Amino acid sequence: MTTVADQLIDVLVQAGVRRIYGVVGDSLNPVVDAIRRSGGSANGGIDWVHVRNEEAGAFAAAAEAQLTGQLAVCAGSCGPGNLHLLQGVFDAHRSGAPVLAIASHIPAAQIGTGFFQETHPQHLFGECSHYCELVSRPEQMPRLARIAVQNAVGRRGAAVLVLPGDVAHEQAVHPTGTSGVVGTPPAILPADADVARLAERIERAEKIMIMAGAGCRDAHDEVVQLADTLGAPVGHSLRGKEFIQYDNPFDVGMSGLLGYGACYDAMHAADLVLLLGTDFPYDNFLPQANTVQVDIDAARIGRRSVLEFGVLGDVGATIGAVLPRLTRREDRTFLNGMLHRHERGLQKVVDAYTKNVEKHVPIHPEYVADVLDDEASDDAVFTVDTGMCNVWSARYVTPNGRRRLLGSFVHGSMANALPHAIGAQAADRSRQVIAMAGDGGLSMLLGELLTLRTHALPVKVVVFNNSSLGMVKLEMLVDGLPEYGTDHEHVNFAAIAQGAGIHARRVEDPADIRDGIKDLLAHDGPALLDVVTDPNALSIPPNITAAQVKGFALAVSRTVLSGGVGKMLQLAKSNLRNVPRP
Repeated sequence: MTTVADQLIDVLVQAGVRRIYGVVGDSLNPVVDAIRRSGGSANGGIDWVHVRNEEAGAFAAAAEAQLTGQLAVCAGSCGPGNLHLLQGVFDAHRSGAPVLAIASHIPAAQIGTGFFQETHPQHLFGECSHYCELVSRPEQMPRLARIAVQNAVGRRGAAVLVLPGDVAHEQAVHPTGTSGVVGTPPAILPADADVARLAERIERAEKIMIMAGAGCRDAHDEVVQLADTLGAPVGHSLRGKEFIQYDNPFDVGMSGLLGYGACYDAMHAADLVLLLGTDFPYDNFLPQANTVQVDIDAARIGRRSVLEFGVLGDVGATIGAVLPRLTRREDRTFLNGMLHRHERGLQKVVDAYTKNVEKHVPIHPEYVADVLDDEASDDAVFTVDTGMCNVWSARYVTPNGRRRLLGSFVHGSMANALPHAIGAQAADRSRQVIAMAGDGGLSMLLGELLTLRTHALPVKVVVFNNSSLGMVKLEMLVDGLPEYGTDHEHVNFAAIAQGAGIHARRVEDPADIRDGIKDLLAHDGPALLDVVTDPNALSIPPNITAAQVKGFALAVSRTVLSGGVGKMLQLAKSNLRNVPRP
């Protein structure tokens, strides 16, 4: 007998899904049994990846989808089981990752009666999905499954299928048939009138700055060509860093709370800012004038900054259309000035990072990130926890066009690094995957270390163990508040990992950092490096308000570091080689 659950699995196999992340239980059991009977990915079916918390399963699916660009799937049982999915599904949806969540439900006849574990997933998941529907009868399959898949893939975000356990177990009514999934979304070419208007505005401007985001993923060369034509400095958001910073002689760093370099200055000194493929959320860092935005999503245009106008289109296609209408500029005064300012801004803070860094105890976290960047492979995937790990990755992980950098950059959830790494590693076991985890984030989903062990996933976890919620502490400092509730007792995560059967090592002496990282990366299997870092090593944005400065003055003195150093300074110097000194 072919069940409704069988049909769902058949549709997912046709869509290219090879694994589902989740926790088995009650209403989900028919689906898990259908997965078992599919024979596993080695036999053309689907693998079940057991995680310790459904939240981690959803994060893992989000990472797999971002890394591969293909549909990824997570699942949770009724009530509390699928409620755990919410955090990771929100992360996937806001990141534009094609993820399908299977939210199993209580028996169909009991819906609305206040039954044991009853919730209303259609309402709960509605805010974090493009599509969320209840399968109430077998006749709705396989059509609803295909609609859910197409919404996730075609609209780039989450879709949710709510499936009561008893319905999943019933006999299928309609034949499953075969059906492909939508392919790569086509590039959106803007209307000719919009291209002409954009060209006219660019030609009229004297000083142009480009702010690039994740929407430039497939347009690196086009953005660099546009910058070269216009003599424009190029800044980037955190999500845009991996796609736009490498091989870019026009780079002036990053803006925002984690920013560094001359990006902010260039943006506010320009008389035209081109926002390309970015939905940068911090409007107080944007000039709110002299701005044109290009995006493939009309809903994002103008919601962060006051615009002169917006252009609906793919970044690469738009640049390709407008370039032939532009005059190449030989005057590099604005560009060269910002490149020099970028380099000087980074140089100023080198001493704060390099002074006794190899002797400083507790260990400077920047030093750890810098060495990790040195030793990681050229195609490594870095997953980073929200908080100070975002800062260290933004300033010390060097992009090269092959490396990937994944985080909860839009949703901003804690505890994402380890489960993101699970999804990234499950998608490609041969690729080096490094989780840059904060001790606070790791503690929240600590059980996922067991998932690494269960599935022999060779993830390398570097724990920045400062026994503190560093970003929260920084927030209190800038508000002039005494820190409270941010510090906690020391934990030996290496011992915990060893107890879980994972190769682990604890480092407290900076002289042991490089050897410890080499040992971590060389280990054949999951491994963890527990590094005791300085809880007072905080990082302030390159541009802060007078009120925030006052807040620091009111707080106790601590090791507060500013700007970006390490490889970012080297990149800046490299970009200045052929630029005359002002």
